[in-house]
Amino acid sequence: MSKVTLTTELPLRAEVACAMARTPELFAFVVAPIISVPRLEIPDRVEPGVEGVARIWWFGVVPAWRHHLRLVRLTDREIYTNEWGGPVRIWHHHLTFEPIGDTRCRYTDEIEVQDGLHGFGVRLFIHVMFRHRHRRWRQLAALLAQSDIDIRPGRAATD
Repeated sequence: MSKVTLTTELPLRAEVACAMARTPELFAFVVAPIISVPRLEIPDRVEPGVEGVARIWWFGVVPAWRHHLRLVRLTDREIYTNEWGGPVRIWHHHLTFEPIGDTRCRYTDEIEVQDGLHGFGVRLFIHVMFRHRHRRWRQLAALLAQSDIDIRPGRAATD
């Protein structure tokens, strides 16, 4: 098993960032344009034990594998999944959002994979993809922090 950990500070409350991380729209934004997932097959109710499947596309045009995800743990500041598909049999993904003030948090992605024969390529992909993902998170969080939009969970922008 190999482990990769990346951490970024965001100008968002931990609970807000974690709630955003649960949405397919946020996932689509932070992985674009490298990866796209046109359709995610997941139940409406998201809770531990739920499983989902999605077809991964490279740059929106090259079909890759079907990626499987099982939600293991979900709190106001944590998401933990077990995933598999493509060149990786086991992919444990732990996202944490630690408060570091009233309006900031430390976002950490910890990815543990059983990468087998594809070891170097998988670790390289994780480093490249997750650095891109963290850069996109910072861009979005900075825009939201500067706006007047109320992004608290359960609130509409017009409330």
